[in-house]
Amino acid sequence: MSVAPAELARPETDEKAAVDQPWLTIVWNDPVNLMDYVTYVFQRVFGYPKLKAEKLMLDVHNKGKAVVAAGAREAMERNAETLHGYGLWATVSHDA
Repeated sequence: MSVAPAELARPETDEKAAVDQPWLTIVWNDPVNLMDYVTYVFQRVFGYPKLKAEKLMLDVHNKGKAVVAAGAREAMERNAETLHGYGLWATVSHDA
């Protein structure tokens, strides 16, 4: 006697969209680090030119946060750890 495999219904979700969205490294404003230092860290860690690093620093300063990188979760977690080593407040998120 053979048993036919059960047919499973696929739940209606938007899994593909969630997988396609990159993870983000976010730097938050803090009362400790000087703007020049934050610019320096963005240049050193990410290799950003000075103008891009300054723009991101100003977003952190004026808006309270800036997305400084996007990509695979593991890479964004490494970014956050590296930024912590420089004394910056950084988190990893799946959405802005």
